[in-house]
Amino acid sequence: MNMTAKKSANDQPILSMTGFAAAESRFPGGLLLIELRAVNHRYLELNVKIEDSLRQYEAHIREQLQNRLGRGKVECRISLKSDSAATNLALNPAMVAQISQTLGELQQHFPQAQPVNLVEVFKLPGVLQSEAVDAETLAQSVQSGLSQAIDELIAARQREGEKLKQVLLDRLQGVREQISIVKPLLPALVSQYQEKLTAKLREAMQADDDRVRQEIVLYAQRIDVDEELARLNSHITEMDRILTAGGAVGKKLDFLMQEMNREANTLGSKSVAIETTQVSMQLKVLIEQMREQIQNIE
Repeated sequence: MNMTAKKSANDQPILSMTGFAAAESRFPGGLLLIELRAVNHRYLELNVKIEDSLRQYEAHIREQLQNRLGRGKVECRISLKSDSAATNLALNPAMVAQISQTLGELQQHFPQAQPVNLVEVFKLPGVLQSEAVDAETLAQSVQSGLSQAIDELIAARQREGEKLKQVLLDRLQGVREQISIVKPLLPALVSQYQEKLTAKLREAMQADDDRVRQEIVLYAQRIDVDEELARLNSHITEMDRILTAGGAVGKKLDFLMQEMNREANTLGSKSVAIETTQVSMQLKVLIEQMREQIQNIE
């Protein structure tokens, strides 16, 4: 009972490399908008797109992504959205003095001109300035917002990974069924083929029974597929174990697909009946379907 619980506790989720997440992180004077998009890739490739005002945090952003994510091509976008309602604005004394001097000079040239509308003055660039955002506060907002986005991305990849795992288990069951179809038929199929081959050899070689039997034994060894079926069953057991253990299993599963495909090809090349040829073809279809899904697994 305890052993089962311990095993379950050690199991890790299988993660897809595909996912999307978005998060917001508020700081004094504005809002950070963070988006993460990920697709499959042989290794971890980061593409960080941030505003120039956040460039000083890029190294920390990359480090945070590398520490949390395994494989995949990940695009990280971070933008700032100012919040004028939460920003303390103040007059820029130097700019106001400059505008006042300029208006005074213009008034001398155009004494009949209408008085200046102060609202329009406020709209001029640089007249109002906001308080500078504390660099440490902004850095904390970047870190917390990115951490939340990464959490959501991992959760999305985990949900997709569970779907991929179920697809693989379904296809793996299909492989088992194909093996269960062909294995009981093999003795009868081989025996029938041996009878046909014996008649042809006797007619062609006009040899004695001992010579014919020797040729049949040698050929029977070449068409024996018990070893291939045994290896396929071994690969199925290993794949079950890997899927149960979870974690970063994409590369392991991809290697297993190569081995399973090799056995399916050998089964087809040794086929002496349409039944085994059909099973070989169906196995290759199932293996290829699994291989395509595995390309998306971390």
